[in-house]
Amino acid sequence: MDVSEMFDRMPFNERLGIEVIDIGDGYAIGELELGVEHSSNPDRVIAHGGVAYALADTVAGAAVVAANMTVTPTIDMRIDYLAPATGGTLRAEAEIVRNGNSVATVEVTVTDDEKRTIAMARGTYKTSGVTGETAWRDDPTA
Repeated sequence: MDVSEMFDRMPFNERLGIEVIDIGDGYAIGELELGVEHSSNPDRVIAHGGVAYALADTVAGAAVVAANMTVTPTIDMRIDYLAPATGGTLRAEAEIVRNGNSVATVEVTVTDDEKRTIAMARGTYKTSGVTGETAWRDDPTA
């Protein structure tokens, strides 16, 4: 299974509507079409902050997996919300800024249809020492 297919088949991504549309060595781009189910406001669509966070974390993780071809769990992510997401499609662009022996750091920009920056995030991901059973594989010898 290639990296793109792995993220396409992730049940969480399917549930939220996250699509990884481009992925390569150290970068990824993903999108999510906002709907009422993503809203924190019962009267109109204003995306809950967790939606932008989930999109940023998923796309950053895809960039790290593509660069390292191994399981890369999230260690930490910090996000700054800069504008409300009020409809249309959110787009996250992630790029690795450092890919070390044990940890990768990724910067992510989340924008809306009007190219407004909705959020900026920085995440760290474990890139080595992940052995045995994980969320991605259940074969302890893998």
